Amino acid sequence: MTVTPDLMEAVRVRLARTGVEPTAAQVALALRAEKAVYGDAEILHVARALCADLIGAGPLEPLLAMPETTDVLVNGPRDVWIDDGRGLRRTTVSFPDDPAVRRLAQRLAASAGRRLDDASPYVDARLPGGVRLHAILPPVASEGTCVSLRLPPRRTFTLPDLVAAGTIAHDAVPVLSAIVHSRLAFLVTGGTGTGKTTLLSALLSLADPGERLLLVEDSAELRPLHPHVVRLETRPANLEGAGGVTLRDLVRQALRMRPDRLVVGEVRGAEVIDLLAALNTGHEGGCGTLHANAAADVPARLEALACAGGMSREAVHSQLAAALDVVVHLSRSRVDGRRRVSEICLLTRSASGFVSAVPALTFDAEGGTCVGPGFETLMNRAPSP
Repeated sequence: MTVTPDLMEAVRVRLARTGVEPTAAQVALALRAEKAVYGDAEILHVARALCADLIGAGPLEPLLAMPETTDVLVNGPRDVWIDDGRGLRRTTVSFPDDPAVRRLAQRLAASAGRRLDDASPYVDARLPGGVRLHAILPPVASEGTCVSLRLPPRRTFTLPDLVAAGTIAHDAVPVLSAIVHSRLAFLVTGGTGTGKTTLLSALLSLADPGERLLLVEDSAELRPLHPHVVRLETRPANLEGAGGVTLRDLVRQALRMRPDRLVVGEVRGAEVIDLLAALNTGHEGGCGTLHANAAADVPARLEALACAGGMSREAVHSQLAAALDVVVHLSRSRVDGRRRVSEICLLTRSASGFVSAVPALTFDAEGGTCVGPGFETLMNRAPSP
């Protein structure tokens, strides 16, 4: 049965007049009041569709319910894409018009306690269920309202799971395990959607159960299988610009909470200064993720972030040389969208005083392994458990 716009609007108006919460039961009652001739099965069918539009994600609900979905992207009413681990692909899902996309975006933003309108045309928020929302309205988005939904992992993957999925080569498992057990400081790097958070959660699950993990994140996405995890999450400022809590604030607070491992979910700003300082003052085993195109780019990325926070280039590399040991880099195939660990590199300071990433192990798309010049030094620092 088709849910017509007129029926949708009639139910919406009736619920607004009565002032009740738009629960499934109330939607069904309002629908019966509008169309009393419908049978029970028809009422249930239409009520589900109406609930998806009034209190759910509308036409996106089936996509979000798919078990492998990681991202749902709306580029206007007729252009909806999904990533389910096989790369981005266009779907047949559509909206009646752009105002329908706008209403969905505004309702989702409101559920996160955020504002989205012509005066505030974009929003970045975490929804109550853990889904990460970004939305932007016309005319800033010239082709129509854009909505991006990033779903949190539905479960924590272990290293064997990632090996079975082809993300990690068999040769990488003992090396990654040794890095964690030896409490080396490391970064998991890669581009957007390469699986950095998934891999970091799996590695943190290997940490000693007696350790206390302090997780600092913009959005709580890390889910390590570990008995002692404390999560701290940032908070945006309110409409008056007050009350915001940044990653840098939380890194400083975490250091006062007796962490055995300090974990920054994503290093993206001046918090890198406090992280490097912490790793240089006895906080071993710290880790995080960082956006980078290649492992070789990591020192330059950290340098750019720290210099923007007020550090000199020389100071950044001095801190970096003593603070971080390893980079685990992920890449994603442009052919089939498969994510995999492509490099494990050792961060080494050269005679010039600057840090570079020296390959220890490189993995090709066919599962082959190449031993690099940094392998022996890495194994000396991280002997097999």
